[in-house]
Amino acid sequence: MITSKQRALLRAMSQNLDTIFQIGKGGITEEICNQIFNALEARELIKARVLENSGYTAKEAASVISEAIGCEVVSCVGSKFVLYKESTKKKRIEI
Repeated sequence: MITSKQRALLRAMSQNLDTIFQIGKGGITEEICNQIFNALEARELIKARVLENSGYTAKEAASVISEAIGCEVVSCVGSKFVLYKESTKKKRIEI
């Protein structure tokens, strides 16, 4: 579990990130969760977006994904959300 200060730091770091995942009409599948898990292992902090045809809000999608792969939801704004998971192999972010 991350503290509110750590969350604020991660939110600030995520401002310059590009969106690397989009949740579309296919929804949240095991394959998407695996891809996000691998991206988090490599980057630790990622930004994703929920498309209008997905049937999810950003908050719902972030919650489902975080439960599936054990990561932290940093923020949800509009259709975008930011996820954080400390890498087990190569720690990049010091919080």
